Amino acid sequence: MRIWKAMLLGVLALNVGCASDAPSTDDVDARSEAGTESDLARAISERMAETGAEFAVAYRDLQTRDELLINPDAEFHAASMMKVPVMLRLQRMADWRQLDLDSAIMVKNEFTSIYDGSTYSLSADEDSDSALYSLVGSEVAVRDLMDRMISRSSNLATNILIELADPDSIAPMLAYLGADGMKVLRGVEDIPAYENGLNNTTTARGLLELFSALARGQTATARATSEMIEALLRQEFNDAIPAGLPEGTPVAHKTGWITAVDHDGGIVMPAGRTTYVLVILTSGVEDETVTRAAASDVSRIIWEARLAAEEASEEAAE
Repeated sequence: MRIWKAMLLGVLALNVGCASDAPSTDDVDARSEAGTESDLARAISERMAETGAEFAVAYRDLQTRDELLINPDAEFHAASMMKVPVMLRLQRMADWRQLDLDSAIMVKNEFTSIYDGSTYSLSADEDSDSALYSLVGSEVAVRDLMDRMISRSSNLATNILIELADPDSIAPMLAYLGADGMKVLRGVEDIPAYENGLNNTTTARGLLELFSALARGQTATARATSEMIEALLRQEFNDAIPAGLPEGTPVAHKTGWITAVDHDGGIVMPAGRTTYVLVILTSGVEDETVTRAAASDVSRIIWEARLAAEEASEEAAE
């Protein structure tokens, strides 16, 4: 899908209210030259609508503060996106010397439901990091578990670490960072809690604010920020946002998926260009190849939009 230069002049600041259909001009709050933003939003919404999914998209250039928001406050099951606040909480605890990330902790596979206190365990067959299960009963450094939680999206590591992070402490942290569109209540596969509505949720705006604060170094010390960015850069699942970018473009991101839920979001750091945050959330479609192809296309659309806007700015300056 080509994006014409004429579509891309001005600030990409908008807010689209309907996620299931391409926006009409009435749906778009364009705060720059009339028509240009709505055309870009329409191109993105039309591509996402082809999937049949409910969706939300949030984009922000961290230097210019240009934004594009489509259904930013719609609430989605967070899936593994909740692992980013867990990582952040642990790093902040380390900053305050409440936790030594190099200390060893026992790997276990028995957890307590937040709903009724019953115990449950996880299955290696349903975890993207099945290798950690061979270490049950052994001790592993907190730092190593954090890396597995982010780069491999390990559910087992997450459930061990969330007990250290304490969900009750995550909520005020997210509120402080302006990311209170996210709610982290429990670990993974707590079925009694899930069946009774006690779920981890997120909005595109919540993740946009969280990743923006992380990229700007506003969440933790410089050392901790660097470690978190490096962990996100090691993400092993790269068939959504990174797939729409030129090969080798650094993306510090986190994916999240469960049945009929598929997300990607993070910080894109192109060499020689401004850093930006992109979040794409979807629900309602079980075939992940469909939603990830669309997310890749949206990522490419944003990339092409930025390049065309740069070219137009250079031409105007001549």
